[in-house]
Amino acid sequence: MKAIISVSNKDGLKTFAKKLLDLGFEIISTGGTKQFLEQNKIPVTAVSDITQFPEILNGRVKTLHPAIHGGILSTNEQHHTNEINKHGIEQISLVIVNLYPFLETIKNEKTTFQEALENIDIGGPTMVRAAAKNFSNVIPIIDPEDYPWIIEKMQNSKSPKSALNCISLNERKKLAVKAFEHISVYDATITNYLKNGSNEYFGRHQTFGFIKTQNLRYGENPHQTAAVYSNPSTSNGIVNSKQLHGIEMSFNNYLDADAAIELVSNFDKHAVVVVKHNNPCGLSINTEQSIAYEMAYQADPVSAFGGIVGFNSEVTEKTALAMKGIFFDVIVAPKFSDEALEILKKRKKSRIVSFNPSKESNFTSDMDVKLISGGALIQIKDNLVENLTEWKNVTKLKTNKNEFKDATFAWTIAKYVKSNAIVLVKENTLLGMGAGQPNRVSSLEIALKQAGNKSVSSILASDAFIPFPDTIDLASKGKISCIIQPGGSIRDKEVIEKANELGIKMIFTGIRHFRH
Repeated sequence: MKAIISVSNKDGLKTFAKKLLDLGFEIISTGGTKQFLEQNKIPVTAVSDITQFPEILNGRVKTLHPAIHGGILSTNEQHHTNEINKHGIEQISLVIVNLYPFLETIKNEKTTFQEALENIDIGGPTMVRAAAKNFSNVIPIIDPEDYPWIIEKMQNSKSPKSALNCISLNERKKLAVKAFEHISVYDATITNYLKNGSNEYFGRHQTFGFIKTQNLRYGENPHQTAAVYSNPSTSNGIVNSKQLHGIEMSFNNYLDADAAIELVSNFDKHAVVVVKHNNPCGLSINTEQSIAYEMAYQADPVSAFGGIVGFNSEVTEKTALAMKGIFFDVIVAPKFSDEALEILKKRKKSRIVSFNPSKESNFTSDMDVKLISGGALIQIKDNLVENLTEWKNVTKLKTNKNEFKDATFAWTIAKYVKSNAIVLVKENTLLGMGAGQPNRVSSLEIALKQAGNKSVSSILASDAFIPFPDTIDLASKGKISCIIQPGGSIRDKEVIEKANELGIKMIFTGIRHFRH
């Protein structure tokens, strides 16, 4: 019985191959794998000895031959047996293959486009597909982690043929599924690499090629199963973060931590955000990090309890001390000073997480995917860089420099609040927020209640146009000085007139930022 081995990942291969020999298998191989086996004194037959044809085109063609694929794809049906016997082809019963390291190759910044193309495996995926298709007769193995249990089962036999029978049909099917997954991720990675920079986001087919990093204890609720998957094309983002302390991250932790780092990454100054249920309930930027934290926390201390606090800069000892006595489920930042980490690690229940804030290429970074019944909705993320010179002061009273600065800050935050979104800010600090309400007035009522007396002279941002003057009346009661909104309502004229009547300044951006 024959086994063909062609792998880029050689973990555990030496032991596995030796045990296959002990069971009586003849090993066929080529290229680097053949050299590895020979260096470890494992007898191996060259593929060219089977095909009676040399490797050609600098190794691009090695295993693409009927003597190999006929051996992999043949079944025990009589006409198959007659046909391979006629052509002198022997069955191949074990296919141990994993693919050229395309992903590792493209992660190297020095890799040229031509080098990337040369690392697109052709023969490997073809053998894997053939073996997975014929799993009832062939055992496809792509993962070194499967070597131990497979060899353990096969060692209960007395011959290669009976060894194959030790792997059940259901187990072979699972190996086939794993094999097709392996190829799918590989092809998706190549597809996304070739797409990168072409803006071909909405082709006929969509590929992601995510790889599971871990199972989660449960999903949004305890009765839901869940897992985390990474985009293998990037090393940034919350999925690729490093947990420095605390119990395992939950499904909801990942969602909220992602919202936190996405928001604070918009700012150059020290930015601190408190996130609860995927909405920012406190946010401030300042030249002093500890002050930014204090201001963010004080915006809504009640909601902050058990929330996520996110930073866009290294957490200092002073900030860590300022957080004393406040429970946060997750503390996430690019870095933590040694002193800060020592303080924060005393928290038994808080998870401490560092993330990579680099702006490296991420082949799906611009994609926003929402699964719905029967399929998915896919759009470009709301990452528009707006031209502030196109914003218009539409009221008689115009904003001054500080008001415009706060309006810009408020507008940035509104993008990350669930619609209907209303945010109130003053002096680079979020004072109140209303989110997810069926109407804008209700959102404003919540924001005003949260801000209290601090709403005086604050800036109001609305993620979509204000449809009726009643929102302006309510804003006036809170003594809000300026409103920034997209405009575009059929009642814009009435809304502007009401703002003029009540002495409230108003900016139209012309851009809407719904976030459902």
